[in-house]
Amino acid sequence: MPKVSLDMPNEILTDIKQHVGDDKKFVSVADAIRTACRKMLDQLDEIDARHGRLGD
Repeated sequence: MPKVSLDMPNEILTDIKQHVGDDKKFVSVADAIRTACRKMLDQLDEIDARHGRLGD
């Protein structure tokens, strides 16, 4: 799996970390970011579909 490096404001990282760990929604920060990206891409696909912009 490719690795990606990014800069992120500390406030966002702190918020993400509140949802990471045992008995929380995500097992790692990377898992949280991957999940957020997938959700955003699904939402963009839905928007594109409504506007007739999806290809075959």
